[in-house]
Amino acid sequence: MKALTLTAFGNSDVLEYKEIDNPVLKNGEILVEMKTIGLNFADLMRRNGTYPMKGNAPYINGFEGAGIVKDSNDHPEIKIGDRVAFADVPFANAELVAVPFENVIPLPDEISFEIAASVMLQGLTAHYLTTDSHHVEPGEIVLIHAAAGGVGQLLIQICKLLSATVIGLTSSESKKETALLLGADAVFLYDQDWTAQVLEIYPQGVDVVYESIGITMESSLAVTKILGQVVLFGLAGGKLELGNPLWIIAHSKTITGGDLWNYLTSKEERLIRSKLLFEWIISGKVKISEPTIFKLSDGKKAHDLMEARVSTGKILMVPLSDNS
Repeated sequence: MKALTLTAFGNSDVLEYKEIDNPVLKNGEILVEMKTIGLNFADLMRRNGTYPMKGNAPYINGFEGAGIVKDSNDHPEIKIGDRVAFADVPFANAELVAVPFENVIPLPDEISFEIAASVMLQGLTAHYLTTDSHHVEPGEIVLIHAAAGGVGQLLIQICKLLSATVIGLTSSESKKETALLLGADAVFLYDQDWTAQVLEIYPQGVDVVYESIGITMESSLAVTKILGQVVLFGLAGGKLELGNPLWIIAHSKTITGGDLWNYLTSKEERLIRSKLLFEWIISGKVKISEPTIFKLSDGKKAHDLMEARVSTGKILMVPLSDNS
């Protein structure tokens, strides 16, 4: 099979699209022929060595995608040709992936491979952030960083479904417009004094901040009300800048971390959470932006686009041959 690989860590130049051995199935695994593969910021951080990689060189990145069952490995509940997806299986950047049965998420007919690969990881992330890390209540004021990004777009819509007021932060006017069209009540730009703008509207602060940047943590805390919460679920800025811990203590503000892997702990959890997500999408309550699609062989271009931070929708890769 062909796969997008790397043998050293660094920028996108380390990526190599090449022939490698097919996966060898273990007990409890099925073989999935990949149709679409989701690219996430964590993949860039694994590529540059910030996050650890699974397996041995040549490494295969990626944890999210959708496809059809090619070998059911005699599993009684899965048939060859079934449409499935997954959010948390390594080595996804390949034509074929060995997927543990407990990680398999069946796809409803209404959910395309493209939608599935667009929302598996980010959609389930937005779900646990709004129901577990912080249970969003009607009337709460929510601030969302990177509001036009993949998770941000879903957070806006889910928080509005839960009857919250949503403030978004974006890096450009075009991204601001995207966030507003999705239902955000107000959107501010990072290159403005957004801390002052938020506090001008809500002098007591917001109930919760969904923080995915890290270097903005001190400002996020500044706009969080007393007894409010900041949910840290990413470090797109490369590091965490916390500010004065004594100030945090004095104002009784809470910082909590969030990682999807700690919530997808069983097949039942995956099915319950994905079922609700699919229902929202099928009913039109949650809309998915048109993705940008690259061939898997053009994975370097996909990584470069994500690293440039100019895209708003999901970036997908499809394992097509160069002349397809």
